[in-house]
Order: sequence, then structure tokens, then C-alpha cells
Amino acid sequence: MGNGNRGFSEAGLRRLHDVLARHVDSGKIPGLVALVSRGDQTHVETLGTMRHEGGDAMRRDTIFRMASTSKPVTIAAAMVLLDECRLRLDDPVDPWLPELADQQVLRRIDGPVDDTVPARRPITVRDVLTSTFGLGMDMTSIGTPIMGVIFEQGLTPNLPTPMPEPDEWMRRLGELPLMNQPGARWQYQIASDLVGVLVSRVTGQSFGTFLNERIFEPLGMKDTGFFVPADQMHRLPPLYAPDPETGEFHVWDEAEGGRHSKPPAFEGGGGGLNSTVDDYNAYFRMLLNGGMHGNERILSKQAVQLMTTNRLNPEQQAARNTLATENVHISFGQGQHGGWGFGMAVRTYQGDYAPIGQFGWDGGSGASAYADPVNQVTGILVSQVGASVPDPIHVMHDFWTTLYQALDD
Repeated sequence: MGNGNRGFSEAGLRRLHDVLARHVDSGKIPGLVALVSRGDQTHVETLGTMRHEGGDAMRRDTIFRMASTSKPVTIAAAMVLLDECRLRLDDPVDPWLPELADQQVLRRIDGPVDDTVPARRPITVRDVLTSTFGLGMDMTSIGTPIMGVIFEQGLTPNLPTPMPEPDEWMRRLGELPLMNQPGARWQYQIASDLVGVLVSRVTGQSFGTFLNERIFEPLGMKDTGFFVPADQMHRLPPLYAPDPETGEFHVWDEAEGGRHSKPPAFEGGGGGLNSTVDDYNAYFRMLLNGGMHGNERILSKQAVQLMTTNRLNPEQQAARNTLATENVHISFGQGQHGGWGFGMAVRTYQGDYAPIGQFGWDGGSGASAYADPVNQVTGILVSQVGASVPDPIHVMHDFWTTLYQALDD
């Protein structure tokens, strides 16, 4: 749509800078990097420092923990397999994930984990890719027996002990009943990690190796992966989780010797990537270009279309709407998107400054990455403050507001 000359206004970019600087100057966000790109214009802001107490300045090539913004990127591995007919959307996953065959489903979401009925049908590839296979991090069901077991079994990231290697993770997952019938409800997180296991078993390669060969290397995403090599560790800031009561800064994950300093037992597609603003921009621009990077095709145009448009019906979507409207505090007001494609949110109504069709996601480590096909714009914002407090989410909201008012049309 439109010609390639449209970019950002100078006054708009000044406001973007001033608004982001206000957050850093407040002391609530030690540092951040923000990239906005449109047509042939790319603008980058680097503000503040790597550590809360000062020290080295943020740089354009600073490496950040991408947390849940990993989801829209890691899903591309599955799209490659769909393009090559090594996966089919409506095939059962049993041949590759036998642990999930013949599942039982909870009779009621808050009932005992042994009060179940048989699944009406097998879990399909489509169920996994749309996050509707029947299990997930359901923020509307915290405190239920099933959520307790999911945490006890170490099936989600960010617990005191890291997730086990994939086969053991699958064994534990397979012992649980589903929370919902396959295909009935959208549920967060576990499906995105399950995609990685599926890809690994179909290809006979580790998830990281396949992603590297088919997505990261062709796109020149040289700083993207599931751990940061020792010789690049100086580029990774600590991740802070400030105290919600006092605002005091606590280091949640140190760089040296931290969770991202060596290859993990489980390469988590749901939240395990580290990356830079330029690497992420290359990926989201490829999606905006219908799967092309320069003259090289990474994904088919049809695969990109599937990923980046809404795949959910209102019934599948119901829990997300509840979360966005009735549990606003959980996400500090995030979640006014409407739909979900494969691995990412898709705007199906205009609830803020972004138009219908914008796609991407946010991360609990202070990361936000979206692309917008209407305005042909990408935006990536990264900081080192976790969402234990609302501050990093407020920066995201202000980043997108100022990005949109800076469009020069």
C-alpha cells in the first residue's frame, strides 16, 4: 500500500526520543534500545545503561532476552515444514508426539486432575500451532489443581529450576490430562514450547540447529539463539525484576553464569531466544515482504499469510477476551489485540493506535516486537526490566503511541 517514500516525520521522531528518554531519566528503566523501520528509513534510539547502577551504555548491538517475543520468531520453523509437506495442518501429532496420544480431558477446569473424560479426537498439528491443543498457562485458572501440577512438574519457564530436556518434558506433559478438548480454547505458552519438540522430532535435528539453518542464517540473524556465546557475553545486560511493593531493583538473571550463558537443556520456542533489534527487524521485515529476504525466499507467501492473520473463532478466543477485559492488572493493560495467528497476536479490531492487521507480541523481559502491513512499519523495543512492575509495559505502550504519531503521511 502506498509508495516507499513515506517514512517518519522529524517532529514525530523527536517526540519518540523525548518520551522514551523520560522513562529512562525517571530511573525506572536503566536502559533501552528501540528500532522503527518503514520503507527505506530505519531509526534507532539507544538510551541509558546496561546496569541499574550505571556503567556501559546501551548500544544498537546490545543482546537482549526476548522472552515471549520468541514466539512469533520460533514458529517460522514449523512453517518451513508445512511448506515442505513434512507436516500437514490437520494430521494428528501422535506419530511424532506419541506421549500425547489417547488423551484424557478434565471434566471441569477447576476439578481434580483424575476426574476426566476421553478426548473427543486426537490433537492435530493445527491445534499445536494455534495454541489450542488443550493445555497452557491459563491466567484465569491460577490456583486450580491442574495449574498446580503444571508448575510442580516444571513444564513452564521462569521457575527456580530450568525445564528438563525435551523427551523428559514430553513424558511429564503426557501424564497430565488436558484442560480443554483439543481445538476448543486458546491457551498460552505450552504450545509454543511444544512446537519446538515437534520440529525437532520431525527433522531429527535440535530445534536450535534447524532454526539456525533455515531462518537465522539466511536472514543474517547472527546474534539470535538460545544462549549467548562466552565471547559475546559482555553485550548481554542483567535482567531485573524490581520489587512490586518497593520498586527496588533485584537482578533476576545475571549475564555471566546466568540462564542464557550456556546451551539450555530445553530450547524453549515460547521464551528462550536472545537477539538484537536489527536481527528482529530482519525477521519482521521478511514477514512484511511476504516471506522474501532480498532475493531469497525464506517462507512461502501463503505460510506468512497463515501465521500473521487471525486463526481463532470466538469460542477459542473467549479466554483471551476475558483476560484482556477482566484481568487487566495481570498484564498491566496488554492484550487488546483481538486475534491470534500462529505464534503471535493479530489485531482484529482497533483498540489503540495500531491498525487492524498488525501482528507480533510482547515479552515479560521488557521486549515488544510488531509489524504492520497497512503502514509497512516494524517496531522493536527492548529493555532489561521484567514485568514484575508496570514500568516496562508503560514504555511499550508509549513506544507504540509515539511510533504511530510519527508516521509521515
